[in-house]
Amino acid sequence: MAGPSSTSSDVSPAVEQAGAPISEAEAIERLRQNEDPSQQYYGAWWLGRMRSQHPEAVPLLRLALRQRRPRDLGAGVEENAVARNAARALGKLAPLALEAVNDLLEVLEDPDDGLREAAARALGELRAEEAVEPICRRLASGPQQAGAQRPGTPRLMEPCEALLEALGDIGMASEPVLAVVEPFVDHERPLIRSAAARALLQLSGEERWGTVLVELLEHPQLQVRRAALMDLGAAGWRPALEPICRTLAENSLKLMALRGLVEQGSGEPGEPALLACMDELL
Repeated sequence: MAGPSSTSSDVSPAVEQAGAPISEAEAIERLRQNEDPSQQYYGAWWLGRMRSQHPEAVPLLRLALRQRRPRDLGAGVEENAVARNAARALGKLAPLALEAVNDLLEVLEDPDDGLREAAARALGELRAEEAVEPICRRLASGPQQAGAQRPGTPRLMEPCEALLEALGDIGMASEPVLAVVEPFVDHERPLIRSAAARALLQLSGEERWGTVLVELLEHPQLQVRRAALMDLGAAGWRPALEPICRTLAENSLKLMALRGLVEQGSGEPGEPALLACMDELL
């Protein structure tokens, strides 16, 4: 699910330490220097957050993406953290960042699953059709293998949520892609079920996948309800209007979901009904 339920946020903890807001030129300079990874981390975050179109932004982010090494959890802000923020930023900088697709595809094969997750989300945001085959390959073993819990950690063997969402965002609705995604609708984790239903709804438009998401709006866990809201918004499934308005979740998230119905959806309910519901939530 894009948004609040993402396992890796693109909001930098360095923001609180940064003091006054910085300029685009300073963000570029922080990313360019290579002595302080925490400054690079913040520079990469800033460029993505501000949707920078600076001519040096994408080349510097591509360079930061290559600054990877086996993770050292005691190293503070290390190169992989910078690379993750660089990947997230690149996903927000289309069309300039389309030249970075091959770099992101390379990161999709990295042993660091956090990096794979960031790369998958970025490739989805860039609508990179070249990513469909490698993403499907990573998911092909299904919920029992790719979706299995990694021993000793709550993470899965693959960042399935991000990979599934990327396939939906890219939008190549071939039978092989649908066949890879559909088994994850039965995954034991509701967030994975939500991501799979979202992707299938985006790819096929079939009502049954929207129904799965609407059912998840009634889940007892708030995190799951939030995910289903965002996934319905991303898919633009307008029949979910009333269930979205009734969901026990923050009005701010309902508004985000409804905005998705307006911007991504079509058909009934029409925009007047959607906008009226949004007005009631304000």
